[in-house]
Amino acid sequence: MDKNAKIYIAGHRGMVGSALYRKFKREGFHNIITFTSKELDLRDQSDVRDMMSKEKPDYVLLAAAKVGGIHANNTYRAEFLYDNLMIQSNLINACHKGAVKKLLFLGSSCIYPKMAPQPIKEEYLLTDTLEPTNEPYAIAKIAGIKLCDAFRDQYGCNFISAMPTNLYGPNDNYDLQNSHVLPALIRKFHEAKKNNTPEVIMWGTGSPLREFLHVDDLADACYFLMENYNEPGPINVGSGVEISIKELAETIKKTVGYTGKIVNDTDKPDGTPRKLMDVSKIQNMGWKHTIGLEDGIVSVYKDLQDKNWY
Repeated sequence: MDKNAKIYIAGHRGMVGSALYRKFKREGFHNIITFTSKELDLRDQSDVRDMMSKEKPDYVLLAAAKVGGIHANNTYRAEFLYDNLMIQSNLINACHKGAVKKLLFLGSSCIYPKMAPQPIKEEYLLTDTLEPTNEPYAIAKIAGIKLCDAFRDQYGCNFISAMPTNLYGPNDNYDLQNSHVLPALIRKFHEAKKNNTPEVIMWGTGSPLREFLHVDDLADACYFLMENYNEPGPINVGSGVEISIKELAETIKKTVGYTGKIVNDTDKPDGTPRKLMDVSKIQNMGWKHTIGLEDGIVSVYKDLQDKNWY
């Protein structure tokens, strides 16, 4: 990519989009365009078409999405399906109409079957049923992958799809009802320490195994893929390292400096029992994560302690 190329980052104020913005700035790109959701409603086809016609970006990174944890996914099922279908369909189609040189569509590891063999290879897509709690979001993301591939097959568009594992980092969501497990635990332990609360409630049994990736590592991987990857279908992006939710909670408890007890709320769902990505494809291409989980949590919490969590 030429450093003078016009780059459109959709969703630049979210955790992933802001990391992409920082990465491309560091790499010397100075012609980056962004829009807030108030300035541009990506669910509105005419708004998207008009923006693309006016701005004519060379490259597009589609990080805009309606996202959330188990509770949010399971509660707002219609919005998670509809909003994400509209956002990605409008923008992917507009990229085709506007002859964009390359599009990167960002999905999620939840596209894979609930009981997929571990570690999860890209070819396991659509081989079994999905995790029910986040099925609407997963279906939308699968549709995005297939839409990218359809435009590639029919029109020769260079549209690629990256599937990150569970992410954390700057600009994460710390709302206890809608956040993912890692930021939710950070906030719970932080507030328990601050308020001298004797115990912290952890959803589920703590036994599920999860993989986590710092969002700056994801941004680095996305840049790598924009430079080096031009194939159909999803490509996994992760650390290849898994940890139980219980171990994650203990790690965060130690980082925060909380000394109380952890109590399990087994009435809350665990979700998928294990979810480890097979990242051999991207690693064989020459990319590997650099931020370890414990170091990543320490750096995130250091930046958060004095900020407004709401």
